[in-house]
Amino acid sequence: MAIEDIDHTAGDAGSLATAAQKVLLTADARAKAAASIAAGQAWQRGDFARIGHFALTGRPARPAAPPLVPPRGVAKRKINAGSKGRIALLHALAHIELNAIDLAWDLVARFGAEMGAEFCRDWVAVGSDEGRHFLMLDDHLRSFDCAYGDFPAHDGLWQAAADTSDDLLARLAIVPMVLEARGLDVTPATVGRLRAVGDDASADILMAIYTDEISHVAAGSRWFRRCCAAQSLAPTETWRALVARHFNGTLKPPFNDDARHAAGFSKAMYAPPDRHGDGDIAG
Repeated sequence: MAIEDIDHTAGDAGSLATAAQKVLLTADARAKAAASIAAGQAWQRGDFARIGHFALTGRPARPAAPPLVPPRGVAKRKINAGSKGRIALLHALAHIELNAIDLAWDLVARFGAEMGAEFCRDWVAVGSDEGRHFLMLDDHLRSFDCAYGDFPAHDGLWQAAADTSDDLLARLAIVPMVLEARGLDVTPATVGRLRAVGDDASADILMAIYTDEISHVAAGSRWFRRCCAAQSLAPTETWRALVARHFNGTLKPPFNDDARHAAGFSKAMYAPPDRHGDGDIAG
């Protein structure tokens, strides 16, 4: 099923949380992406009578394949090693986008009623984008006689959601402001390598995703600062403390300062002390 084959009449006359629950509990990857896009369209039409609440316990539904393995078990993604390396890269990116669908809709279902319609508008849009991204990548994989599920994948992204399920500030700090922001850092170089081997089709898809991801990081940064302001917390110190507590890794340059700045994410928050001045940008 391609993007244009999605049933545009699908919608839930009940709560937005019920639609989010449907996305989270849909196992088939392409059906999950389609449900995400359809729920976004239903929200834009005003189909939902209320926001509602749903807190997922355990894991979202996923297809039987791919098998989830430790990171060292994931296929190598060497772009200059022929089509197999590029296929492995596209598969890994599709896996990221599938996780991102669930991450966005878990935010809506878990925190939307508390945060209100403006918050839901932003994260419904993110979830819909992630659904489109997954289908773009899976459609492209099929041009290589491959599909999502053909390679092992790892589970680090959903673990970030499990670790922050009871703390909106921590979720915003880790998912959009660490994990998605890292995508802004690495994508331009990846696109350059793809173009260097003549794979403009893959490069164009990654650039389309990259453009959307700037807005996703911007949503995370904006809502993080609003939540900090509501609790009289200093954004930089709070973000750093949450990253130290919840992120199992280190933040390493190079950083894409231009893209991060476009997303409202200041060097004052993420860069080492010798790369920034004191203070926060205005939120």
